[in-house]
Amino acid sequence: MSQSSDLIKSAQRTIQLEREAIDALLTRIDADFVRACELILACKGRVVVVGMGKSGHVGNKIAATLASTGTPSFFVHPAEASHGDMGMITREDVVIALSNSGSTAEIVTLLPLIKRLGITLISLTGNPDSPLAKAAAANLDARVAQEACPLNLAPTSSTTAALVLGDALAIALLEARGFTAEDFAFSHPGGALGRRLLLKVENIMHGGDNLPSVSRGTPLREALLEMTRKGLGMTAVVEDDGHLAGIFTDGDLRRTLDKGVDVRQASIDDVMTVHGKTVRPDMLAAEALKIMDDHKINVLVVVDADDRPIGALHIHDMTRAGVI
Repeated sequence: MSQSSDLIKSAQRTIQLEREAIDALLTRIDADFVRACELILACKGRVVVVGMGKSGHVGNKIAATLASTGTPSFFVHPAEASHGDMGMITREDVVIALSNSGSTAEIVTLLPLIKRLGITLISLTGNPDSPLAKAAAANLDARVAQEACPLNLAPTSSTTAALVLGDALAIALLEARGFTAEDFAFSHPGGALGRRLLLKVENIMHGGDNLPSVSRGTPLREALLEMTRKGLGMTAVVEDDGHLAGIFTDGDLRRTLDKGVDVRQASIDDVMTVHGKTVRPDMLAAEALKIMDDHKINVLVVVDADDRPIGALHIHDMTRAGVI
């Protein structure tokens, strides 16, 4: 029992110390942070992030976050930069160098060359008086009062602070650029988010001969045969001029039977839902899904600009396309 209590206390102490380290960052979002953002927004090349050890792992994440939120970026290992990879960095790039001490040998070694090439340097350090911070055009102050490690040695609070500052920088740039959800999706085309944000109704709807459709005045029994043939659990009902008159679904059929309507004698006009909810083909599939969710329906008629049915969209289509 004592050991369990000690483990819990240790974890809580770590979280508390790291939370305090993050809270301390709030007062340091200052003119240097603004300057760093302005330098990156003015950059004609890419943002190159460098860092050794744990700072390197954080730097990798920062570069990935920047790249996926509208700021072209990649990570370069500083030791490799000294042995050829410096050629990956151009005069038009901006370098973000991470070092908690601000005096990491592999990074300090690169400073003269960065300066000679006229490359803009932004530092993210825990020591604003360090060689790295002094060489930078803007310094992001990530110092912490204490590491969460009880020996005050293992990078813990400091790496968390650096990570949070990197996220703050990425999001500030995202908002400054007017980066949209659709822009984000283009950076993530293979993921679920990309499918949700890039797929349009026209990409997954049933159109042409696959659209169940009957004319107004059609006997209900014939409409049911059309529904069975097309297998979507619905049929659109159209006016003589081709405009949408209504929709009839499996749900409407159940309600019709509950009312005791004679399906052999009824007309589709007697039992259809007049007009019903519709979507346009150029609408995002995710928007169509929201309409389904909001109105508790499983199928929508897709209409053109003249309100003529051109397709049908079923909730199962959303599932198969990975929108859900």
